[in-house]
Amino acid sequence: MANSRGRRRRFVAIRRLPSGRYQARYPGPDGVMRPAPETFATVADADDWLAEKQTEIRRGDWRDPEAGSVSFRTYVDKWVEERELAPLTKDLYRYLLDKHLTTFADLDLDEITAPRVREWRAERLRDTGAKTITAKAYRLLKAVMETAVDNELIQRNPCRIKGAGKEKAAERRIATVAQVDALAEAVGMRWRLMVYLGAYGPMRPEELAGLRRRDVDLDTLRIRVRLAEPERMNGRRVQGDTKSEAGTRTVILPAFLRRELRWHLESFAASGPEGLLFVGEKGAPFRRSTFGRRWRKAREVVGMPEGFRFYDLRHTGHTLSTRSGATLKDTMVRAGQSSEKAALIYQHSDEERQEEVAAGLDATVRRARAAAAEKSPEERSGTNLARGE
Repeated sequence: MANSRGRRRRFVAIRRLPSGRYQARYPGPDGVMRPAPETFATVADADDWLAEKQTEIRRGDWRDPEAGSVSFRTYVDKWVEERELAPLTKDLYRYLLDKHLTTFADLDLDEITAPRVREWRAERLRDTGAKTITAKAYRLLKAVMETAVDNELIQRNPCRIKGAGKEKAAERRIATVAQVDALAEAVGMRWRLMVYLGAYGPMRPEELAGLRRRDVDLDTLRIRVRLAEPERMNGRRVQGDTKSEAGTRTVILPAFLRRELRWHLESFAASGPEGLLFVGEKGAPFRRSTFGRRWRKAREVVGMPEGFRFYDLRHTGHTLSTRSGATLKDTMVRAGQSSEKAALIYQHSDEERQEEVAAGLDATVRRARAAAAEKSPEERSGTNLARGE
């Protein structure tokens, strides 16, 4: 049968429907006949559409229109399981999927379009105002859909909102030395060393949870950070590697902590070389919820802002180390950070520090002027000429 343009329809099949419109079908590379997603008013329109499909196949650009008919929920479950994720990362992804990406759960991959993604994000920001968690959810959605593109299930990633996955880090809070001491006092005798190590280690909570007696050298005031034991959402701790290779390190403590460390080892640490350094009253690994209650109460007693977290003690340690003359590399090694970008996040320059900088600049300029004033008129003239005055 020849078409209206005199070409043979070997590649396709066109038939007229009772409605008077035309249906077009074509065989994919797999030999399966597939209908066009719409009907056409004329044979010529159907021919044109089929010609485009034939060109796609010849160029290797054709994709199975049914490939994206995969449930997002099913696909993302497999996506998470196929990746070697840290336990806390897996918990975070599950939380984001269950609480913040439910809009897409019952859709197929090819039903998740750019307009739908934009609408979802706008609703999240409007209804919750949670910019940080929305950015995290958006990054996860974008990563999942990018894999779907790589797997040729969809043609293009629908997550195309510029800057939507970025989080604006708030200025890090720091405490004064007096506030750290007050927090250590208020949190209770069993946990005061944890406050000091969090500030002057500075160690992450999951690193503190993994410390054993054998990691502590009281004579040289050294603590070996070998592993991390983060607490999952189910309350159980899981033993694993530190956040990065740089996290495995030896921390040398300031001398004023010797008495605190000795007293804690004698009073509260579990027995034996493998005994945990920090345990609850019944000897079990400390729970985030239990310590959290004590921390919040201590924070209230001391009068610290409600948003001041235990993790913010690290920022305090970074800032004080820098003020004591530590270089960026020094602080990176001490805190177990693998990148300068990460370390710079914790570099804090508050108003007090800016006053110190200004005072230092003032002293430098005054010294230079005083030295210049002591020179002879001939020397001062030479200096002025050098300045172009």
